[in-house]
Amino acid sequence: MKISKQARRDAKHLFRSCLANGLLDDNLVRQTVQLVIARKPRGYMAILTHFQRLVRLDVARRTATIESARPLPENLRTAMQANLARQYGPGLAISFAQNPDLIGGVRVRVGSDVYDASIRARLAELAEAF
Repeated sequence: MKISKQARRDAKHLFRSCLANGLLDDNLVRQTVQLVIARKPRGYMAILTHFQRLVRLDVARRTATIESARPLPENLRTAMQANLARQYGPGLAISFAQNPDLIGGVRVRVGSDVYDASIRARLAELAEAF
């Protein structure tokens, strides 16, 4: 479905109105969607589609996944959480996961940013170099 410029503008305006102290408020999002559905303005499906995309991108931008081959020590976890909070701001949801395929090292994913310092990635770079 092609979304008109006006629908995009309206969705952005609704998205900005759901921010509280720079963070997305879940209750405001629910209320906004219910209000748009109840009023059914012109092109409301396009507005809601783009609004959903903006919310999804914001949630992804505020979610961090840290993968390691083995469980990380607590002091390293807290240091990584502090560094990510300093770099990406408050409200970052951080989860830790184990992935034995990494062999060693760490892979950090925040939204579309990926920082891969794993041995597997280094081996892949080395294989490409040959």
